[in-house]
Amino acid sequence: MALFRLIRISFYALFLLAVGIGYYVYIQALSKPLENRQLQVNIPSGVGVSWLANHLEQQGIIDSKYVFRAYVWLNSKDLTIKAGEYTLLDIDSIPDLVSKVESGKVIQYAITLVEGKTYKEYLALLKSQKRLENELEGMSTAQIMRAVGSPGKHPEGQFAPQTYFFENGSSDLDVLKLAHNRLNDVVAEAWENRADDVEVNTAYELLILASIIEKETGAAIERPLISGVFNNRLRIGMKMQTDPTVIYGMGDKYKGNIRRRDLTTDTEYNTYTRYGLPPSPIAMAGEAAINAAANPETTKALYFVGKGDGTHYFSKNLKEHNNAVIKYQLGGKPKAFSSNPATSNSSN
Repeated sequence: MALFRLIRISFYALFLLAVGIGYYVYIQALSKPLENRQLQVNIPSGVGVSWLANHLEQQGIIDSKYVFRAYVWLNSKDLTIKAGEYTLLDIDSIPDLVSKVESGKVIQYAITLVEGKTYKEYLALLKSQKRLENELEGMSTAQIMRAVGSPGKHPEGQFAPQTYFFENGSSDLDVLKLAHNRLNDVVAEAWENRADDVEVNTAYELLILASIIEKETGAAIERPLISGVFNNRLRIGMKMQTDPTVIYGMGDKYKGNIRRRDLTTDTEYNTYTRYGLPPSPIAMAGEAAINAAANPETTKALYFVGKGDGTHYFSKNLKEHNNAVIKYQLGGKPKAFSSNPATSNSSN
């Protein structure tokens, strides 16, 4: 009887020792830094803990799939693994890894849509992004605008310049949807908070004006003042007389230089030959340009001319403007020119 009790005690002692050793090994394995942390982990949709444990062991990131599964069983039985692409550089252990895939902190990539670019340029940029799935290929402009939620709209100006973040597997169309929704929000807010004396009648006209301001602005601080000049021109029924609209109307015919005949060749975008705003935006306007269009600076200026450093000289009348053209664009030497758009290539 005594021998049996001794054997039973010894068995329990060995069992407790084995459990203790096992627990010690388990704790050591959990605290051990992950291997091959430079690797990225791609988790497909719908996989479970067993698949992930096997995958991590095969990549040499963890030593034992059993330790990983044991940790999940003990600490996160209801673990839902979020699909996506993960980096390991910011984590150091199995608990950190489990927390990351459970929260879905996947790698975010960035794409910057720049102010002043055109719809055509945005499409080219999106096409060049190898991490974006290509959904736009083969889609017409009408189909794209329908897909982003604005069927029938002209695409120019309809996407907000900004840096957008996306996950692996996102598409170029996904980015356009984000940019279009952002644009709608910005324009709606600007229109709601516009100044009383803004000389445009609709939020769309505000966007058109903002696109012109965007293209004419070299120094950001001047946006409200340039807006004030165009607002004055609209108020008194003066032609907008702005080169960027002419360039946009020329399309592929523009080769980097505007000639006198370009200014006198009528297109629906030529603001030297036509009064008022062009029929659509001519570029993607940023939030600052949209807000400047909605809140023009009070000024008596009707003209502005580039000074060669990104800023402009603003004039109240044609005589003052012509003198500024001589000073800043003609090197101080008067030549046969006139600011009348019918006879000159002086845009502003």
